[in-house]
Amino acid sequence: MVRLKRAYAPAAHEDGYRVLVDRLWPRGLKKEALPLDAWLRDISPSPELRKWFGHAPERWEEFTRRYRAELARAPAKELLEQLAARARRGTVTLVFSTKDEERNSAAVVKEEIEKHLRR
Repeated sequence: MVRLKRAYAPAAHEDGYRVLVDRLWPRGLKKEALPLDAWLRDISPSPELRKWFGHAPERWEEFTRRYRAELARAPAKELLEQLAARARRGTVTLVFSTKDEERNSAAVVKEEIEKHLRR
């Protein structure tokens, strides 16, 4: 199972393996205040793509197309495969900091992990 959760939401036992999938640390949170098992910066969108997207809803479809292309290349590809393997064994919660809970890079990572799990 793969879940999504904002970094500002409280951690729960049901979260399982918690991994931050943002390149930047969540604003306003101290490192000791965010329980994580890993921080995978290299699975997040490139700085150029992140800045281009700027969370503009009208760019969402193009963002997902470009981001999936980035996820298909190293090192993101290997990290995605590792997360899929972990999700086969238990719950993985992808932690992100953006306000938009539907259109964010973690949602794309979740979809890609789920594709791996269906294979």
